[in-house]
Amino acid sequence: MKLIRTEVSRYFEYVTFSHRWGKREPLLHDVEGRPIFAMSTDGGFGKLQAFCLVACERDYLWAWSDTCCIDKNSSAELQEAVGSMFAWYRRSSLTIVYLSDVPDAGSFEGSEWFRRGWTLQELLAPRSILFYTRIWTLYKNLTSSNHKADAAVLEELERATGIESRFLTNFSPGMDDARSRLQWASLRGTTRPEDIAYSLFGIFNLHLPVLYGESAENALGRLLAEIISQSGDISVLDWVGEPSPFHSCFPAQITSYQKVPLPPPHPSA
Repeated sequence: MKLIRTEVSRYFEYVTFSHRWGKREPLLHDVEGRPIFAMSTDGGFGKLQAFCLVACERDYLWAWSDTCCIDKNSSAELQEAVGSMFAWYRRSSLTIVYLSDVPDAGSFEGSEWFRRGWTLQELLAPRSILFYTRIWTLYKNLTSSNHKADAAVLEELERATGIESRFLTNFSPGMDDARSRLQWASLRGTTRPEDIAYSLFGIFNLHLPVLYGESAENALGRLLAEIISQSGDISVLDWVGEPSPFHSCFPAQITSYQKVPLPPPHPSA
């Protein structure tokens, strides 16, 4: 029975895709019932095909990409997807990160991927990650099965994100070090302003309503209020900036959680 369970489980292992969205990303209705490799390579379709090819080359039968595996026309499915996104990446056997702005021999530290809100959980949730460059070669030709287990890559990731390696390799969703988690997100942005709060729901292991159309201040205020309500952690009240119309105890923007630079030392008398 143990052997059967192992073999059946291996059949259902899947790969997730993390990337910067561009023009003409394939949606569910574009790919449903159609063979991926028979499609045009225009826009994001070529990127999707390359991702699926990498998954096949690594002997996976299933691949998951957010742009075309969620029916965005269904508000109920979109709500569920936002709430379960962290779990999708956590349960994957591997996450492929495509860095479209990193040349073959370049460093990923300046990549826009590290400045987007949703990619924070796509970095923290998976236990295994492989980074690919613009031309779909492994980052720095590192052939290990998990770049999170590579000491040199971890060092670069710490510099690029400001996140300690212990969180990068062994992250648990929840409210421990709440202010640190907010700080990680404080240098990131999202296309829809309210998404900066929604993209953190999984990181804090919270299930809150997704209300597209609400203000970013309201979305962030709901998140912070829930963190304090459930954890009692008032470190999230340590911020510098403009107060929120949601509640004056909260900041209007997540950028208020950036580290405050130390004042320069006074010259000696």
